[in-house]
Amino acid sequence: MESALNPPPPAAAGGNGMITPRPKDASPMESSATATTSDDTKQNLEQVSNSIQKTLGIIHQLYLTVSSFNVASQLPLLQRLNNLVLELDNMMKLSEKCDIQVPMEVLNLIDDGKNPDEFTRDVLNSCIAKNQITKGKTDAFKGLRKHLLEDLEQAFPDEVESYREIRAASAAESKRLAQAQSILPNGDVKVKPEI
Repeated sequence: MESALNPPPPAAAGGNGMITPRPKDASPMESSATATTSDDTKQNLEQVSNSIQKTLGIIHQLYLTVSSFNVASQLPLLQRLNNLVLELDNMMKLSEKCDIQVPMEVLNLIDDGKNPDEFTRDVLNSCIAKNQITKGKTDAFKGLRKHLLEDLEQAFPDEVESYREIRAASAAESKRLAQAQSILPNGDVKVKPEI
């Protein structure tokens, strides 16, 4: 009966931890150290997840023992309580190695019995709405600029032509500087890390 109460070990947990992005100027040694740190983070998270699963199994065993309690089951009850305390202590030690930040809103949703994916959906919808508002403002300013240039060109054609030449030269200079900043001393081009 004891083996029926012990849940099987959980499958490997996914990488839900925070992974530190590689710095722009990282050397190959730093890159391998970052990869090792990433692997350690995933391993630590997996250990915490396994500890949580084990704790849940112990709590289930405690529930079964307490629900059918009699004098003879006092020793197994005490053993399971000791196992629970040991596993919670182990979980605390393992969790100190993990650096995972969870927004309070997510924890509040879980406490309210709701799906934490609702938080993600709400944040994404909020970002989309703000992005649309910003895009509308940008488009309005582009339209205003276009109309102003058209009106100015009719009133002051020479000045507008001079303005356009200055803008073209400035844009070319900005592009040249941006390209120069993205070239490393060895001639390679820096690539922005995708986060």
